[in-house]
Order: sequence, then C-alpha cells, then structure tokens
Amino acid sequence: MLGTSMEVFMDDFLVFGDSFDPCLANLKQMLIRCKQAHLVMNWEKCHFMVTEGIVLGHKVSIARLEVEKTKIDVIAKLPPPSNVQAVKSFLGDVGFHHRFIKYFSKISHPVTKLLEKDSGFDLNEECIKAFETLKEKLTKAPIMVSLDWSQPFELMCDVSDFAVGAVLGQREGKHFHPIHFSAKL
Repeated sequence: MLGTSMEVFMDDFLVFGDSFDPCLANLKQMLIRCKQAHLVMNWEKCHFMVTEGIVLGHKVSIARLEVEKTKIDVIAKLPPPSNVQAVKSFLGDVGFHHRFIKYFSKISHPVTKLLEKDSGFDLNEECIKAFETLKEKLTKAPIMVSLDWSQPFELMCDVSDFAVGAVLGQREGKHFHPIHFSAKL
C-alpha cells in the first residue's frame, strides 16, 4: 500500500485514492490491517474523507503544499536568539520549512555560524539580518504545487563558496511555480 494508496511518517499515516470509492476501499483495507496488528488509533486525531488537511506542519491538498499558517505566526513573533540553545531551536523550526525558502542555506549561514565550536556567541548585525530575513521569507513562502507530467520542468541551481541550492518547478504562463527546493550547506 505504501506509495500507491498510503504514506507513512513515524506514527502518522495518510490513506488516499483517486476518487471517493477507491479512497474508501483503501481506508477499509488499512483499518483491517490496523485491527489485525492490534494498533490503536487516537480517534480525536483521525480525519476521514477530507480533501485537505494539516499533515506534519504542512497544509496538504491534492494540488498543493503550503506552510501551516499557525506555526509560521509563532515563528514570525520570535525575538532574536539570545543563546546557542535559542539558535538551535530557531534553526530547527525554520529548517523544517526550508523547502519553502529559496536560498535557505545561504541566508541562514550567518546564524548557523553561531553554532560553531569555540566561535563564541556573537549575535552581530549580519546574524540579526539573516534571522529577520528567514522569518520574512517564511511568512511569504510560496505555495508548492503538484507537478504536471504533461508540462516541461525547469531546474534552477545556485552555488556559492559554502552552499548549493536548487529549485525544481514548472511554468504556468509567465509564472514559475516551485515543486521542490533543495539546499546543502
């Protein structure tokens, strides 16, 4: 069932289908397997036959993937980090959404340097600017669209002395729509 009618992440799973009846059949099959394996579900967290929902901090629908607004609102209100633990927490929260931020590695570099061993905690102007830029870009993050196999793909790449990044997307008219971002520091 993996990849064809369901996706699993840790203790969460999604069951899906092309239309109502196949989705219902897939759900029935999954519930039978859960029962056979003596798995218990938290029914308060279960949502059945929905067309969109919040999954792992992302708003997911058949056509797109977006950041979850409530999570982003919390990040947008954060003050600049005052210690290494706050930097780790911030980078963890923002890094979870890195695929929505073009040039994430390049922008976050001054903040990640605060985590280097024996570098001392120097929250300089460059770090504060990077911190604010990451928050701003996250609140204005593009919507990731589902790919359309009938349309051509575009791959944009960028390399610097300390990072590499790429964006896979497709054009609809003159507008470029990202499908996936990737970056490595």
